[in-house]
Amino acid sequence: MTGRNAYHHGDLRNALIAAAAELAERGGPQAVTIRAAARAVSVTPTAAYRHFSGHEELLLAARSYSLEQMGDAMRARLAALPAEPDPAKDAMARIDAIGRGYVDFALSHPGLFRTAFVVDPARPPLDFQTPEGPHVMLVRAVDELARQGFVDDEFRVGAEVAAWSLVHGLSLLMLEGPLSRLPEQERETVVDQTMGLFARSYWAVRAARGLT
Repeated sequence: MTGRNAYHHGDLRNALIAAAAELAERGGPQAVTIRAAARAVSVTPTAAYRHFSGHEELLLAARSYSLEQMGDAMRARLAALPAEPDPAKDAMARIDAIGRGYVDFALSHPGLFRTAFVVDPARPPLDFQTPEGPHVMLVRAVDELARQGFVDDEFRVGAEVAAWSLVHGLSLLMLEGPLSRLPEQERETVVDQTMGLFARSYWAVRAARGLT
């Protein structure tokens, strides 16, 4: 639903959030302003200020929406996984799907991806407060890797940061780095190779521990 249609149903706050999300989708976080969102739903900035104290609060609402969409992309990959009776293979398949869903979202919605990582020093990251947010999904997946013997206890703390850095860095290289000009098929190959290397390194750890 567009911001304008939502407003016609009488919910201006949500209409403004929808408009902010559309602005972020098209132009990233710098495109999200009270005036632009108000214009999109055909109200005055004064009306918008009755619902948001300023630009920063509206931008945080757009960030929350972006994180929800990122989580949905990751869950879509998980939902598409075939049944895997082997718990170790299932754990690896799930973290692979989460990582691919993250990259999918970054490449399909670069404006929202950038908006998801807007920092407000006065508040904790939204995703750390959300039970089903992308970060929590990643922590759970790494916990399962640890239970299946892929992660040594001494390396468990911070293991999700390493995994997160891998897919976030890959996403940025493809969005605005030297990989940004690759044709789509070559991008997919790079993602396959990167995620494959990640998986092989964890399988090697498991094998070194005498687990099959």
